[in-house]
Amino acid sequence: MKRLTVDAAGWRSAAVETAREGGRLGALWGSERAVHALLVQHAELLWLTLQTADSYPDLSDLFPAAARMQRAAADLYGVRAGADTRGWLRHDAPYPFVRVEGEGVHEIPVGPVHAGIIEPGHFRFSVVGERVLRLEERLGYKHKGIEKRFEEMSLEEGVRLAGRVSGDSTVAFAWAYSMALEQACGAPVPPRALWLRALLLERERVANHLGDLGSLGNDGGLAFGLAQFSRLKEDWLRTSARLFGHRYLMDRVVPGGVDCDLLRTGIDELLGEADALEAELRSMRAIYYDHPGLQDRCINCGVLAPRTAAALGVVGLAARASGIAMDARVFPGFAPYGELQPKLACHRNGDVASRIVVRFEELFESLGLARRILGGLPAAETKILLPQAAQGSCGVGWIEGWRGEVFVALEAGAGGRVGRCHPHDPSWQNWPALEHAVIGNIVPDFPLINKSFNLSYAGVDL
Repeated sequence: MKRLTVDAAGWRSAAVETAREGGRLGALWGSERAVHALLVQHAELLWLTLQTADSYPDLSDLFPAAARMQRAAADLYGVRAGADTRGWLRHDAPYPFVRVEGEGVHEIPVGPVHAGIIEPGHFRFSVVGERVLRLEERLGYKHKGIEKRFEEMSLEEGVRLAGRVSGDSTVAFAWAYSMALEQACGAPVPPRALWLRALLLERERVANHLGDLGSLGNDGGLAFGLAQFSRLKEDWLRTSARLFGHRYLMDRVVPGGVDCDLLRTGIDELLGEADALEAELRSMRAIYYDHPGLQDRCINCGVLAPRTAAALGVVGLAARASGIAMDARVFPGFAPYGELQPKLACHRNGDVASRIVVRFEELFESLGLARRILGGLPAAETKILLPQAAQGSCGVGWIEGWRGEVFVALEAGAGGRVGRCHPHDPSWQNWPALEHAVIGNIVPDFPLINKSFNLSYAGVDL
C-alpha cells in the first residue's frame, strides 16, 4: 500500500490514471478537513489524502460508485463534490426523489419498514402497470456513528467494533482491521493464525451462501429449499459455536492472530462435516437446477449485463455472476490464499440464476479450501503480541468477504489510540447495480432480485 497527500489536481489526475489503466475505486471517505480515496491499481493500493475544508474534484464520472460515498462524506464532514447535493445519511428533511414523467407512470414507495425482520431501507419504484421503469434507493437509516466511535477506542479494542460493522461479515471486517493494524505495526502474523483465519472466513462464506440459497428458493416459490437450507445452515452454525465459541465467529480474529485453535478431534469433525454437507449440496443443486418453476422465475430475471457491471464498478459475487473475474483470494491472493490456490467461480449471464450458480460453485470451493486448510495447518502459535503502532502510522486491510471486497483503512493516533478508521463494505459499489438490474422486470420479482444480491444496509450506513 502506498499513501500520498495530494492537491486537487493530483487527486483528479491519480483517479484518471487509475481508470485509464483499468483500475477502480476501492473506497472514498471524509475526515476532519480532508477527504480520502483508496484506488485499486491491479494488485496495488493507493491511498490518497486531499486536505480541504469545503469542496474537491468529483470522481463519479470516472467511478459511478463514488457518488454516494461523496454524499456521505458531505453529510458527515461538510466536504462536497459532484452535482448531486442531496443528503445521504440524515433524514430530517423531505427527500427529493428523481421523478419519472409519462402517461400511466406512477410511484410505489416501499419501506423503510418492511414486512420481514430485515434492516431498514426505502425503495421508490416508478412503474407502468407492474413493469419497473426506475428504482431509486434511499439508505442511511442504520447510521450509527461507527467511524467516530472508533476514535474513542484503543487500537486493540477497535477490532471488536470492526467485527460489528455488518454482522454477517464479522470475520472479513475483523481480519481486514487486524491486517491494517499489523501493517501499521510492521508485525508478521504466525502462519497457523493466517490459516485459521482463512478457515473462519470460508465458514462465514458457507453460512451466508446456505442462508441465501434457502431464501432464494423460497422467493422463487420453492419453500422446500428454504426448509432444507435453513437446516443445513443451522447445523453449520452450531458446529461453529461448539468448536470456535461463537455461532457467527465474532471476536475470533484479533490483531496478531486468532483467539481460537483446533485439536485433532475438532479437525476430524470438520472434515466429516464437509463431506456430509457436500453430499447434501449435490442433491439440492440438482433440485434447484432441474425445478421448472424455480428456473422460470430465475432465468433472465434481474439481469445485470457484464458491460453495465463493469461500468458501475461492481465487485464480489455480483461481479463474478456478470462475467467479471474478480476475487481477492485469487488475485492478489493475500496469505494464505496464495498457497491454497482457490478457484474463481464465474458466470456470464448476470441474472438471478447466475447468482445462484455462483453461490453453489463457491460453496463447493469453500469446502475444498477447508479440507486443504485442515490437512495442512502449520504447527505454530496462533497469536503474537503486537508492538504499539507509532502515531501517524497507517495500514489497509483487503479481504474478499462473502459479498465481495472488504477494506479497512486505519491510522494510528497518539498513545495507542485509533486516529481514524474507515471500514468499507462492498455493498457501496453494488447497491447502484440493483437499481439497474430491476429495470424492465415486474414489481413482484423485486424481492427475488434483491435477495440474489443480498446487500448490507448497515455496512454502508455506518
